[in-house]
Amino acid sequence: MRMRFLPVCTLFLALVACTTTKESPAEADYTQFVNPLIGTDFTGNTYPGAQVPFGMVQLSPDNGLPGWDRIAGYFYPDSTIAGFSHTHLSGTGAGDLYDISFMPVTLPYKEAEAPLGIHSKFSHENETASAGYYQVKLDDYDINVELTATPRCGVQRYTFPKAESAILLNLEKAMNWDATLDSHIEAVDSVTVRGYRFSDGWARNQKIYFCTRFSRPFSKMSVDSTEIKKDGKRIGKGVVARFDYPTQDGDQITLVTAISGVSMEGAAKNLQAEAPDNDFDAYLQKAKNFWNSELSRIKVESDNKDDKTVFYTALYHSMLAPTIYSDVDGSYYGPDGKIHQTDGWTNYSTFSLWDTYRAAHPLFTLVDPARTNDMIKSFLAFYDQNGRLPVWNFYGVETDMMIGYHSVPVIVDAYLKGIGDFDAEKALAACVATANLDDYRDIGTYKKMGYIPYDLHDPSAGENWSLSKTLEYAFDDYCIAEMANKMGKKDIADEFYARSMNYKNVYNPATSFMQPRAKNGKFIENFNAEDYTAHICESNAWQYFWSVQHDVEGLIELVGGNERFIQKLDSMFTYHPTDKSKLPIFSTGMIGQYAHGNEPGHHVAYLYNAVGEPWNTQKYVSQIMHTLYTNTPDGLCGNEDCGQMSAWYVFSAMGFYPVNPVSLTYEIGTPVFPKMELSLSDGKTFTVIAKNVSKENCYIQSVKLNGEPYDKSYITHGQIMEGATLELEMGSAPGQKWY
Repeated sequence: MRMRFLPVCTLFLALVACTTTKESPAEADYTQFVNPLIGTDFTGNTYPGAQVPFGMVQLSPDNGLPGWDRIAGYFYPDSTIAGFSHTHLSGTGAGDLYDISFMPVTLPYKEAEAPLGIHSKFSHENETASAGYYQVKLDDYDINVELTATPRCGVQRYTFPKAESAILLNLEKAMNWDATLDSHIEAVDSVTVRGYRFSDGWARNQKIYFCTRFSRPFSKMSVDSTEIKKDGKRIGKGVVARFDYPTQDGDQITLVTAISGVSMEGAAKNLQAEAPDNDFDAYLQKAKNFWNSELSRIKVESDNKDDKTVFYTALYHSMLAPTIYSDVDGSYYGPDGKIHQTDGWTNYSTFSLWDTYRAAHPLFTLVDPARTNDMIKSFLAFYDQNGRLPVWNFYGVETDMMIGYHSVPVIVDAYLKGIGDFDAEKALAACVATANLDDYRDIGTYKKMGYIPYDLHDPSAGENWSLSKTLEYAFDDYCIAEMANKMGKKDIADEFYARSMNYKNVYNPATSFMQPRAKNGKFIENFNAEDYTAHICESNAWQYFWSVQHDVEGLIELVGGNERFIQKLDSMFTYHPTDKSKLPIFSTGMIGQYAHGNEPGHHVAYLYNAVGEPWNTQKYVSQIMHTLYTNTPDGLCGNEDCGQMSAWYVFSAMGFYPVNPVSLTYEIGTPVFPKMELSLSDGKTFTVIAKNVSKENCYIQSVKLNGEPYDKSYITHGQIMEGATLELEMGSAPGQKWY
């Protein structure tokens, strides 16, 4: 790499100190049960680095190579590290970010051909990870790296050997879907630099600004830049900076880096407000306290450390996203390309809503209702600036990943639960307007015909997913109807209740499946429910059949009654794929046709409750929890998807699950722990006691609520919020139906 010396200049910045989020120590250390390495192997696509709950910064190691297995930057089977960058995605299957990447080295450093570049070997024997902390030894340089974080800052501590050492900052390198458009770095003083990295990828025209403070002056700063061209024209430059340090054995250098989506000045404000000094251990303790405060909201009792580790890691993973996306002064970058200002609330981004509306957001309503309120305000601001509610918004842009308008159930769930002070009238108007965008993803056709035909577009045009879109829109429409009904707006409620029944228009009684349907009304020919086709989103007809969470009774009636529905459920879990070698990458965690590795089927095991066979719900939920979630790097059977995979486990391990997220009810399943206490925001505690529970004793024999026999297959949100106690007597054989 060719370097040129950049004279160090002094530039004084006006820094505005702001109050940071207060973290208070919890009574017990729940972080000891968090293993961030879970999901870094197989298909989990998680990262092991340092972050605080919902933090803007995700400071984590990157192996340095592209590929689907390295979507999160890190893949457990790899043996190289090529940098520690400040932004990552948790299990999305989409490769973007890896911004502001630092790498400490000793000279001469080890460099391979692109794309790996400058790197080091490492061993898992010299690597540790816990909530808010990551540590690894870079074997080629004998440098120990430690990472922690604040909400908007990454904190790194390097312990060097005696050597001519350097710290590299690479703003040029891009991986996977990401491409660098422009970058910049400048010295502020002998220990401070600032700059930006602009890129294009899944997040279009993404802008990250940063400000970094070193704990000791660098002896020399050198910068190398490469022109970036597009269509033969120069559009920017890729910058790599090197900071030289002569080091003695044991010398430590701490770097504190704040990021911002607004400006370099905004990053400097974040730095001053959240990390004004270089005390790594103090920031680590704050991060640990922050995590303990969040994790302690659910207390479980168990003598099995692996079970507790799986549970608290799942709770941890569910709190990595959505992420804060406003500076300490409330400013943030909007989808209209302008800078906006919050008014006492925090703006959030990174909403994987096709996944997370199912369990992650309902979980937040129990453990983080104030944050839920801010997330909905973020939706409404996005609506103001983009003309529709977000589908999958990310760093101030709409990616339009996946389908549906699933901001709607998140808003409606919170409204029906009485959460927050967001403007309900505006929220309903935004929901209705988004659901009536006729030119967006065939909504107009859906409204006119009652379904989306599979032959509406030229197959070569790309996205189809006609069957899935019909079913997803129908559910979202039901949610709108529920909110309108609660608000006394009968006309809107009636319209959207009617639209919510559109799922019936794609049911074919001849095959007893939801089936793609043509413009002329005929169902597609040569239909095979096992096939993965362009008409069904990341699933087959077996898996999407059950996507009628809002009208399970109606679905049972369509099939022909309880007995036929039970037969179909039984087949779902026992009819194995004809050729497993042909399964797509998202069909993992298979039990028959059930694919737990992807979200559309996450509620299906709980549907046995609706037809009077709760023991089968208990059997399959227990099987999923005990076989598809483990305390190992490959301990997730599918993409984490910003917390949904883990939120399913958190709910299920507590003993209940929101099949229909806006129903204000949770179906009773089978808990993992003999006792669980959910601490509520008003000081009350909801308790689940499962007597004699174990992996073998997964069957409920009897149920009591507050000491009295209970005769429902579900509990209500109101009962939870009242601080009720649910008592389950467990056994090794199916019990009698108790309701």
